[in-house]
Amino acid sequence: MVEIKNLKKIYGERTVLDIPALEFGDGETAALAGANGSGKTTLLKILAGIIKESEGGFHIPGNVLYMPQSSYAFRGDTLRNITISGADKKEALELLEKLELSHLAGKKAKSLSGGELQRLSLCRVLSRKCGLLLLDEPTSACDAKGAELVINAIKDYQRECGCTVIMSTHSPLLAANAADRLIILNGGKVETDGTPGETLANPETQWAKSFVAGWKI
Repeated sequence: MVEIKNLKKIYGERTVLDIPALEFGDGETAALAGANGSGKTTLLKILAGIIKESEGGFHIPGNVLYMPQSSYAFRGDTLRNITISGADKKEALELLEKLELSHLAGKKAKSLSGGELQRLSLCRVLSRKCGLLLLDEPTSACDAKGAELVINAIKDYQRECGCTVIMSTHSPLLAANAADRLIILNGGKVETDGTPGETLANPETQWAKSFVAGWKI
């Protein structure tokens, strides 16, 4: 279980994250939503150990894998970009096939399109096992087909290793189809928290209602 207590991130006089208490169960998949600057990425980066919290703390069982929103590629072909993370060739090819990138296995990774590169980054992350998987906007560069592939790959991975998954998203489709839970943030604070169906149908605050009304599936 991931436990967060009195977690704050402060820059100067500005508090960008303020979460008194939040828990994520083992094997749970949670989506974080909210406007730009709501604290989604900040929370993920703190849990990943990329930035340091200002106050409070958290407990994470097992190791953590993090995929940033900005995808990147190493030198070499697409296949090498997965095996470089420790996967063997067979496993890497299976991941490429699952994300429909196998036809690009020998192509230079840096020449891929934005959506292809994002799926490649996911392949690289999913080639390892973890207790907590953190994904920052994993479908932001994908078209509808690519997003569907990403959603299915995340769900398969979670079932196989039983890890907790926390992902930020601007996509209600991703939240509705891939998550057990949807948390909407505003100004670094939790506005509403529940199943995607509950949260989208009956947001707990007026701000959350306005935010959900502006979402399009």
